[in-house]
Amino acid sequence: MQASPERPLAEARRSHSRKGLPVKAFLLFWFILIILGALATYLYSNHLKQQMLNEMQAHTDQQIQVLKSDYEKQLTTLSKEVSDLQGKVQSFNELLTFTKDNANNKTDNSNKLYTQLNEVKQQLNILQKKMDLLK
Repeated sequence: MQASPERPLAEARRSHSRKGLPVKAFLLFWFILIILGALATYLYSNHLKQQMLNEMQAHTDQQIQVLKSDYEKQLTTLSKEVSDLQGKVQSFNELLTFTKDNANNKTDNSNKLYTQLNEVKQQLNILQKKMDLLK
């Protein structure tokens, strides 16, 4: 009869170890599943971050190109205006020189030309400053 009390003890150990193995396997399965889910989430968030950075870079490049073309257009316009004004200044200088050479004491045309020349020079200076700011 001594064998019978040992027998239930051994059977209890076997049944306990049999119950323990499925529980451990179940917990291990869930642990691996949680780790894989966290890894997949991390990888997907990195993918989305990289995609967003690429889209932002493309948008930024596009805006830079638009600003660059606008800047070049403004610079071309101002350069044309400056060259036009320089031509006007040159023609006024020639006219002033001619008038000064042919002027006598009775005419006051040289003052008018000097005034016009000063106005043109002021406009030229203003445009030159604008062009320098754009550069």
